[in-house]
Amino acid sequence: MNLTYPRRQKQLQSLLQKLGLPEKVPVQWHLLDLALTHPTFSAEANYEQLEFVGDAVVRLAAAEFLWETYPDCSVGEFSGIRAELVSDRILAQIADSYGLEAYLLLDRSAAGDIAGRETRLADALEAVLGALYLSTHTLELVLPWLATHFKQLAAEIRSDPARRNYKAALQELTQSAYKVLPEYEVKEMKPIRGNLQMFTAVVKVLGQTWGTGKGGSKKAAEQAAAKVAFEQSKVKMSNE
Repeated sequence: MNLTYPRRQKQLQSLLQKLGLPEKVPVQWHLLDLALTHPTFSAEANYEQLEFVGDAVVRLAAAEFLWETYPDCSVGEFSGIRAELVSDRILAQIADSYGLEAYLLLDRSAAGDIAGRETRLADALEAVLGALYLSTHTLELVLPWLATHFKQLAAEIRSDPARRNYKAALQELTQSAYKVLPEYEVKEMKPIRGNLQMFTAVVKVLGQTWGTGKGGSKKAAEQAAAKVAFEQSKVKMSNE
């Protein structure tokens, strides 16, 4: 380990212990240090590039886990579960379980940004995954501890489909199958006899309507339309 401050060395070693990794692992410590350096702390040397790598790593790790754990699942179900597993909400939750925020170098203004905390933690965890992957160019330092979280979360998601982020799942599906993104058209519905505000959404793929939905907000309507489209596409794929 070639870091300037002994205290930082001990911090990073402590984090790896929390992850359950052996004491002597082939970690590139300078990458792990960089992965836990926020752009507000250093504009020149921070976690942004490692986060880019980590975004691909977590998706690969989730895909490998699902392939090994649920071999009979359809591609559509894989996409739906993975979209939730790699969401900022879940990644921040995993980061929180290890107290990752305590290891993150950032300035006071960023530390006080409560609204951006979830994204900040998710980005940092992705950067850590990027650093661990680049240390070995395998998932050997990633899957042993990450799969533990995936196992519990995937089981919960499969038992409760309502937890899924259908917009993200549909996006993954259309990108994988057609290399395009879904397009949404949202309109506000006229209230009837004092009813609450409602919206209707239509989701299209390659110009064709895949689903429609209603909700009390634009986002809710889009999610409802995405759910219809995703479920119908999943049925179609299972029959092909």
